[in-house]
Amino acid sequence: MADTGAMPHVTDVTRNGPGVEQRWALFYRWGPYVLLGTGTVLAAFTAAPLGMSRAEVYACGVLVVAALVLQLWWERASRGAEGPTRTSTVYFAVRMAIGFALTWMNPLFAFQVAVNYWDTGRLLPKRLVVPGLLAAAATVAGSQSGGLPPDGPTGWLVFLGLMAVNLGLLLLFSHLACLEEDRARTQAATIAELERTNTALQQALDENAALHSQLLVQAREAGVADERRRLAAEIHDTLAQGLTGIIAQLQVAASTPDPAAGRDRLDRALALARESLGEARRSVHNLAPVALADGGLPGALRRTVVEWGERSGVRTEFTVTGTAEPLHDEMAATLLRIAQEALANTARHAGASRTGVTLSFMGDEVTLDIRDDGQGFDPLAVPAHTSAGGFGLDGMRARAERVAGSLTVESEPRGGTAVSARVPLVRHDP
Repeated sequence: MADTGAMPHVTDVTRNGPGVEQRWALFYRWGPYVLLGTGTVLAAFTAAPLGMSRAEVYACGVLVVAALVLQLWWERASRGAEGPTRTSTVYFAVRMAIGFALTWMNPLFAFQVAVNYWDTGRLLPKRLVVPGLLAAAATVAGSQSGGLPPDGPTGWLVFLGLMAVNLGLLLLFSHLACLEEDRARTQAATIAELERTNTALQQALDENAALHSQLLVQAREAGVADERRRLAAEIHDTLAQGLTGIIAQLQVAASTPDPAAGRDRLDRALALARESLGEARRSVHNLAPVALADGGLPGALRRTVVEWGERSGVRTEFTVTGTAEPLHDEMAATLLRIAQEALANTARHAGASRTGVTLSFMGDEVTLDIRDDGQGFDPLAVPAHTSAGGFGLDGMRARAERVAGSLTVESEPRGGTAVSARVPLVRHDP
């Protein structure tokens, strides 16, 4: 008597991962051969004890060959096929009929029928799955009860009991398999949704990065435009007016008959020319910082600090922290001009005995700090422009903001001053 009440698995379990899928593929290919061979060997050894006639033995041999040929044919016919088809339904029906006939003649051939527990869902459409499982359960239950047909009332009772047990197991494991399939389907949907969300998030990050670059370019262009407007206004207010005054003085000198008055006019024109020359040099210096041409920003700042200390007599220190990197010209020029203006303000107003300048490279930004121990001031009470023609704190802040940076000032009367400028670390374009 063969105990072939194997666990049913009527759904497609190939979704559980590549390893499980490969194992089930191997079972679907070789399982029918193994189970058919097992039943054939056991039936051959038990043919005599079970009282099989010669005709039954020959019939079993023919059916075994037919089952083998059917399986070989199905391997070729099922290549590339997905899901239940009419061909798979015919294959299942013929295989079930052969298995039933073999089990009728020898109960141990039920091993060959047990394969239907696993692949019914793959071979039959949904409306035929239950009848297919019922046929397989009836055949296996007949084998377990001692063979078909059952012998007497007791045999029928045993058969029906085993039939109920097999059907119960089929229903239980079919339900569990359905739950597993639903869980796998939900998990797959969740993973797909996460992938879509990740894709959308990456696109948003890329768009933000592009927008940041665009804003930086626009800020740089706006800074250049502002600087041009400032220089144009400065040239108009200084150089153009100076040249106008020089022309006027020369015209008066040329037309006056008094040599003393003419010389006075020439002296005035010469003074205006010198003043205009100084303004021109200052404007050109502001437009193109030649100090950056050799050594980059750290070298330019070091020279500026040293020269300023020698001129002012104030003890100065310059420090670079972090890994120095070549900055974009606009960023370097902005920080250099802020340092020059801050040091100039210190010399004019602070009365300091010690000054420190620190240039820090910190990840994605660069920080410039100028500190002194001078008399300090109230930042809220300082005018936007100094009397010496500088830009003052507002001018330095505007410079930093033109390149998407910022400037903060900390000071109090008799408490020293600290100026800190932060700008993005935009590397030099090769």
